[in-house]
Amino acid sequence: MRIRVLGAAAGGGYPQWNCNHPNSRRARQSDPAAPPRTQSSIAVSASGKDWCLFNASPDLRQQINDNDILHPEKGLRHSPIMGVVLTNADVDHVAGLLNLRESQPLRIHATQRVLDVLAANSIFNVLNPAFVSREPMHLDKPLELLKPDGDPMNIRITPFAVPGKVALWLEDESKGDNFGSVDEDTIALHVEDTSNGKSFYYMPACAKMTTELSARIAGAELIFFDGTLWVDDEMIRDGVGVKTGRRMGHLSVSGEDGALAALKNLGIKRKIFIHINTTNPILLQNSEERKLIEDAGWEVSHDGMEIEL
Repeated sequence: MRIRVLGAAAGGGYPQWNCNHPNSRRARQSDPAAPPRTQSSIAVSASGKDWCLFNASPDLRQQINDNDILHPEKGLRHSPIMGVVLTNADVDHVAGLLNLRESQPLRIHATQRVLDVLAANSIFNVLNPAFVSREPMHLDKPLELLKPDGDPMNIRITPFAVPGKVALWLEDESKGDNFGSVDEDTIALHVEDTSNGKSFYYMPACAKMTTELSARIAGAELIFFDGTLWVDDEMIRDGVGVKTGRRMGHLSVSGEDGALAALKNLGIKRKIFIHINTTNPILLQNSEERKLIEDAGWEVSHDGMEIEL
């Protein structure tokens, strides 16, 4: 199974378009220790020819151009992209669907909650239903990914709920502290190559680590995990925002209850941060925070990163 990181940054990318934070300035100045990143997404394939995207970022057109594995190869109209799996309805995970509107056969997989969000917004009707199917996936039920013609991709996914919240643009303050969030709003994926049994976890958003979640991922060969912020009040502290990581539905990297501590003793062979905000110092290759996470056995994903299981 091949995994290609198409984008490693959180919403807005790195550098974010309106951000003048020192991190963003370094990226714009082509600092070799601060390479830019597009918004979070990966592509997965068992064959190396047919690919499924996990989330469709607003940067998808650029990501397709930057990754030859996603270029057309046959005839005048073709794509190696067989489908898209959505982990939530955040703008940085669904807006890229609009790039796939050229009557190209695709399968879109999401929870019914997320499919209902797409159905309620008529702009997504540009994805011609004669070519693009919208298929519900159910929590904790394995799903065999198929090509549009029905042939197997030899990839099995199992979606499961993780602590999180409803997408920012769907929040309803009248529904209490969780803004109307339900389990299907934020999911993670267990992804397995059915031809060799290799598997990994994809978790670009997670608000906290629970006992149940720890038990599920313990001993995993590979995990991509939410790396949005270094500390919970990072955006407030740096003067670029008013919300904490918890308010946005993200577990911080550092701290007593952060990702470094929460996953430290779970026996996971390879741990990679993804969905990294433009303010997070782990983006900088020469930062003290980068050294700390690398010393703890973690990696920071980057655009174009490829892993084979």
